[in-house]
Amino acid sequence: MKPQDITTGKPSSLWIFGYGSLVWKPDFKYRRSQVGYIQGYKRRFWHGDNFHRGNDELPGRVVTLIEDDDESTWGVAFEVTGSQVEESLKYLTVREGVRGGYVTKMVEFFPEGENQPSVQALVYIATADNKLYLGPASSEMIGIQIAVCRGKSGHNLEYLFRLAEFMRSSCPHVEDHHLYSIEAAALTVVSYVLAAQ
Repeated sequence: MKPQDITTGKPSSLWIFGYGSLVWKPDFKYRRSQVGYIQGYKRRFWHGDNFHRGNDELPGRVVTLIEDDDESTWGVAFEVTGSQVEESLKYLTVREGVRGGYVTKMVEFFPEGENQPSVQALVYIATADNKLYLGPASSEMIGIQIAVCRGKSGHNLEYLFRLAEFMRSSCPHVEDHHLYSIEAAALTVVSYVLAAQ
């Protein structure tokens, strides 16, 4: 599914699910947001970034979603309405599609809390056939890569730390071993660098 397919139907509202930098920096206007999760996917630092958090020589590591029936991924869904639908999709097509190489898909989003109905939400996913896709690596290797990369939006460490901070503050009941093990590895690298100075 492409974002233009959504705007062709002129929907009055749309939910967009963020699980990476969108959780702290959506950079588009929205009516409301809700913390929650999607099922059947796990978040992984398996996608390369040569624009926002790295460059061609040293691509940063950012998250994508990997299909896994036994997993769920927590994040934030943003409801956009009226003119916000087209404006947000134009912005995200450049941010996530052109610069990030992500494709779109509709998923079922489950808001946190009791008696909250699920909604269909648009999500951006980087797949293995993307030229920027880096695939799996050990937490230590990913942590080292993140610790040394910087792009036009800032240091790759900021991306990692803000995502970990979001999970701890907004989803404290969720244990994200992949995220926290990479954070620990990156912090070890930083401590070695600081001790060597």
